[in-house]
Amino acid sequence: MAAAVLRHCWRGLLQNSGNGAVCTVRSKILEGFRQKSTVQYISRPDHPKLAYRRVKGKSPGVVFLPGYGSNMSGQKAEALEGFCRSLGHAYLRFDYSGHGASEGVFSEGTIGTWKKDVLFMLDELAEGPQILVGSSMGGWLMLLAAIARPEKTKALVGISTAADHFVTAFKTLPIEVRKECEDKGVWTIPTKSNEEGMYTVSMDFLREAENHCILQSPIPITCPVRLIHGLKDEDVPWHISMQVAERVLSPDVDIIMRRHGQHRMAEKDDIKLIVYTIDDLIDKLTTMV
Repeated sequence: MAAAVLRHCWRGLLQNSGNGAVCTVRSKILEGFRQKSTVQYISRPDHPKLAYRRVKGKSPGVVFLPGYGSNMSGQKAEALEGFCRSLGHAYLRFDYSGHGASEGVFSEGTIGTWKKDVLFMLDELAEGPQILVGSSMGGWLMLLAAIARPEKTKALVGISTAADHFVTAFKTLPIEVRKECEDKGVWTIPTKSNEEGMYTVSMDFLREAENHCILQSPIPITCPVRLIHGLKDEDVPWHISMQVAERVLSPDVDIIMRRHGQHRMAEKDDIKLIVYTIDDLIDKLTTMV
């Protein structure tokens, strides 16, 4: 009952409601957003240390997986921590090796490397059932983790999910462009999602990524899946989320398209939608229990 009241009041706070119930716990909710977890590090034998922030709390927990070249300090990651803290739910965010505050060399990373990072963090730090939230490449890793750890994954929220994207996008290039990239050993991808205005991906990275492609056959995921994508995403086409929805075996799949949404999905209304989606899944999973 208390959790339900807090959830109702949290929604009212975002909507600037004047409801009296909201006011009685407004300070509690705001406190959750003001507080911030501290950066910690976890060691692994023969592997780079990973930086993470964690809030302990009740189940289901929420794990945020950032995108390619991104980190755990973005607006979506910060907002989700405030939300989870305000409701008393566990929350974990971290940087893949070579990203953010974690050790490692970014250019040496692969989809396989970062998948192992995700599985390690799930095994070592995420207690009990989890809702995985993956942004862009993090959405691909989210799916791979759900396949590998079905017992721990209770729901998925994909944001601009980039499943197989590097591989399929490269294969759609004209053959002469692909040949030029192969000769140079790298593929330069224009983007509006970073300050450099481009990503540079090695051919070795692409070849390794092919081992983790999942859209050519049914995806053995049966938990609830929510896929949010912007129709104006210029980095990862929205039809990838449609493909994911068609391939997963789960009977409970929703696709939410944002008419003006872009790749980062970091506008205030985008984040509000993401949090509402997670909130509904927490309700659903709690009711099921």
